[in-house]
Amino acid sequence: MTLAENYFWIIGGTSESVMLAQAIAEKNFSCIVTVTTADAVKLYPALSNLRIRVGQLKEFQIHDFIQQEKIIAIVDASHPYAIAISETVIKIAQTLQIPYLRYERAELVPSQNITVLEDFETLLTGNYLTNQRVLLTLGYKILPRFKQWQSQAVLFARILPSIESLKVALESGFTSDRLIAIRPPISIDLEKALWQQWNISLVISKASGQAGGEEIKQKVAELLEIPLMIIARPKVDYPQQTNDLNEVLNFCYHYCLN
Repeated sequence: MTLAENYFWIIGGTSESVMLAQAIAEKNFSCIVTVTTADAVKLYPALSNLRIRVGQLKEFQIHDFIQQEKIIAIVDASHPYAIAISETVIKIAQTLQIPYLRYERAELVPSQNITVLEDFETLLTGNYLTNQRVLLTLGYKILPRFKQWQSQAVLFARILPSIESLKVALESGFTSDRLIAIRPPISIDLEKALWQQWNISLVISKASGQAGGEEIKQKVAELLEIPLMIIARPKVDYPQQTNDLNEVLNFCYHYCLN
């Protein structure tokens, strides 16, 4: 049996998943990466033993996908806040006895001027946003929940440059002059200029780690003395978890050779 006869499923959606897919494929493992948008395909290298599947997998499809593609192990590199797919895959993997490893980007230690909130509910039901000029860097899917706040605060949002994200933002009450569509990474100079241009008094972000630009936001918040609130990552009981590439490769070797 050669390494290339085995299939590993990489759950994509992050910059780390691109790095992992390339590293795993270059070790001669065959792998399938699942992504939700066609744009994401362009981020992955063109390698003969690396396949990309576009489209969101529903729970009832995952079981068949694992069996049809002869998946022998799963590396979950989805976004830290995309917990629905992680929890579903963990449950199915345990049922089918498929090895599962979560690759979770390292968390940053909050600096002095950072407030960490437990979840979105804490933010939305509290009084943190009232009369503030707020920059939201949370992704577009959560924006509808801020619609009720449009009359109580001046809300701005940074979103990805896609038709879907723009549509959701506009339907959530964000006017075109309060939106910027740009794909990360964002330089520290651009981040700083944007906060100053919009006269921001409060920034809301996720604990997205260095890859998500959290470190730069912390630095800009300190430079401009603007409060930064971080929504903590959801808690998931992962069976195995790492942020070390070598551990991921060892995981692949172990389950390919056994």
